[in-house]
Amino acid sequence: MGLGQVSKNLKAVESEVLLRSSLPDMLCQSVLTLCFLATVNAQGSPIYRGHDRQLRVAIPRDTADVTIDGKIDEAVWNKAALLTGFSQFSPQDGIPAQDSTHVLVWYSPTAVYFGIRAFESHGVAQATLGQRDHVMDVDDNVQLYLGTFNDARQAILLAVNPLGVQVDGTVRESYQRAAAGWWERPTTRQPPDLSQDFVFESKGRLTPWGYEVEVRVPFRSLPYQRGSPQSWGFNVVRQVQHSGYEDSWAPARRASVSFLAQSGTLEGLSEIRRGLVLELNPVITQQTSGARDGGETSAWSYDAERPSLSGNVKWGIASNGTFNATINPDFSQIESDAGQLITDPRKALFFPEKRPFFLDNLDAFSVPNNLIYTRSIRRPRVAAKVTGTLPRTSLAFLFAADSRETSREGDLGRERATPFFNVLRAQRDIGALSRVGATLVDTRDGGSSNSVAEIDGAFALGRSSALALQLAGSRSRDSAAAVSAPMWSAELNRQGIPFGFNYSLTGMDPDFHARTAFVLRPGIVAGQFAHHLTYLARRGRLFEAVSFDPTYVTNWKYRAFTRGETALEKKLHLITRYQLRGGWTASAALLLETFGYDPDLFRGVYVERRTTSSVDTVPFTGGGRLPNRDYVLSVNSPQWSWLSFNEVLLWGQDDNFDEWSSGGVIYSTFAALIRPTDRLRFAPTFDYLLVTRKSTGETVKIQRVARLKTEYQLTRALFVRFTGEFDGFDRIPLRDETRTEGSLLFRDSDGSFTRSERMLSRQFRADWLVALQPGPGTVFFAGYGSTMDAPTSGIPNLFRSRYRQADAFFVKGSYVFRR
Repeated sequence: MGLGQVSKNLKAVESEVLLRSSLPDMLCQSVLTLCFLATVNAQGSPIYRGHDRQLRVAIPRDTADVTIDGKIDEAVWNKAALLTGFSQFSPQDGIPAQDSTHVLVWYSPTAVYFGIRAFESHGVAQATLGQRDHVMDVDDNVQLYLGTFNDARQAILLAVNPLGVQVDGTVRESYQRAAAGWWERPTTRQPPDLSQDFVFESKGRLTPWGYEVEVRVPFRSLPYQRGSPQSWGFNVVRQVQHSGYEDSWAPARRASVSFLAQSGTLEGLSEIRRGLVLELNPVITQQTSGARDGGETSAWSYDAERPSLSGNVKWGIASNGTFNATINPDFSQIESDAGQLITDPRKALFFPEKRPFFLDNLDAFSVPNNLIYTRSIRRPRVAAKVTGTLPRTSLAFLFAADSRETSREGDLGRERATPFFNVLRAQRDIGALSRVGATLVDTRDGGSSNSVAEIDGAFALGRSSALALQLAGSRSRDSAAAVSAPMWSAELNRQGIPFGFNYSLTGMDPDFHARTAFVLRPGIVAGQFAHHLTYLARRGRLFEAVSFDPTYVTNWKYRAFTRGETALEKKLHLITRYQLRGGWTASAALLLETFGYDPDLFRGVYVERRTTSSVDTVPFTGGGRLPNRDYVLSVNSPQWSWLSFNEVLLWGQDDNFDEWSSGGVIYSTFAALIRPTDRLRFAPTFDYLLVTRKSTGETVKIQRVARLKTEYQLTRALFVRFTGEFDGFDRIPLRDETRTEGSLLFRDSDGSFTRSERMLSRQFRADWLVALQPGPGTVFFAGYGSTMDAPTSGIPNLFRSRYRQADAFFVKGSYVFRR
């Protein structure tokens, strides 16, 4: 019996299911599954059942060519290996999957092929015609994990939704528990890095019994080990949105430090041909910026910049090594960074990398504690990098020459120079799962330099525990002196059910400086001691998983820690998390905290002291500890076909940082995704922060950030988007709330003082975009952005031109020539 007969049998069963809709859902699915398996087995295709631990797949080889059309009906699929027998991984592992999944696998000399049949007995699978890399969290999908170096530490992720829309990225396991605050969904494994793009074909279709997808992955688009034959680590994960369940072909356990180490293997890959891998990517951009010549009624003037030419080149030196170079890369900011609330002024704001050159192989430069943050290279003129993987060793080198405008020499009154960045990262596998790494960073900027050296390691301690260590040192030199300082961290993690924990301690000397790093808060020793108690109920119960996470957080000033003094901040967070039937998740938390006064936060802040005969200024000094008691509720809805949302609400007594006193606080954030059709999406978000004085109840600060992103997908490659963001901020004049009630003064660089005044702003930002993206690297963008200052009272008419402050038109074209 051939595959054509398989398709006929499936169609016959589909018709029967449609005619006899009164049959129970599970019975319909069982009939379809048994029909398919019986037909394939009659043909003689090898079957590998994951729940029976048949995980070593002898992948068949054939020279046939197929059309990727979402229909698995060519004769070559008769010879494919069939992977079935999935197990549930989340929220509870070790039980049979509720929905059946079949994956067919074979390869030709130039590509590997996957045929996916996902059976869905609970209704129509969720699928939209969305953008690449934007559908995995909202649509049903199947994820293929290819460990092409078979080291159980890294894998390529290729995922597809039921229509074949692609998601791709990489996973490089660190064996550390992903940070999860009281507002987040609980994580079950390390999330992928979706910055990497791979070229592959996919197409899918919805069927009465679920969905079917065909995938073709050329070997030339993948890095892989040298030699023949070879084996690849392999696993398949299916996400089912109607239930919130996650299924795995290899029966993986959550109580394990490594998800990838529990994968199966594709064996016997031989005589595969990669060919020459060379990509040339010329890019042209042009921007016209507009602004007013003077006041509100003045004329607008526009400056049309000359077209900017740039280019990228990518050369696959070998199957395990890549060279990238760029000249004058554009920032590729087709969408402005989303506004963020500043809840703690001592912490820096993190913005993700978006430039294609830096995104390619970005995970190779991943260093604990963000010691390599590529957005610190602000406007490079030229850059190059080499990445490669040898047996048990990986290497990565990056060089960049930044624009002279970014030189810090000008801030010191010296002539600006060209900043140069050199970054070297090496990692070595140890034993079955452990790894050590080392990084050297050298930055030169005229007469100044900054160097950082670090060594780190992630060590698996059995199946469920891991230890991560890091030690770094920096040396900064200018014309006057050189300063050296350390940074260190340690983390012990146990991924256990019902009991797990995460203990971490990270210290950064106040003189530690790393120009290429993202430092959340310098000069601090941060400790976290989190415990996880988890209860798993039977599938289908109202509460399918419940956890209690008591967490103690401490922060010291670095010098105080080395002297054995008390912590600056002490926080006890009592967090409960719930996963409910139908994909709902929720959490509730009680936060008990105390904050000690940090003089560095108020450096240059003075208090005005008035007497009957004079006005004096004295330095601001806060005293005592601020006690906090906050309550938190959060909820995440299921990913319904047309709607999903999440909401966080925090209220209670918290710190009023601006005046160093206790105050009332309300913090709320809401986000939703509304999909009226499979092509139209609305993504509203709203963030709100209110801080009040404890003594009088008056509002000290209020901020609202409302954002709406609207997208319409005309085809898989073409979409239009509008993003509007309103940011309103209001802060009253500040005073010494806890002692003198005198006005706060800020000392300027010339020694004069500026009285704290009311800060009031209302700004609106609008961005329009038309985008054509037929494949990675080949794009055309045309967009318009405008910034408007809204009136501070009343309802603003943002379409009145007098409110517009600046706008810009831009176009970008990019094409990838591949050999």
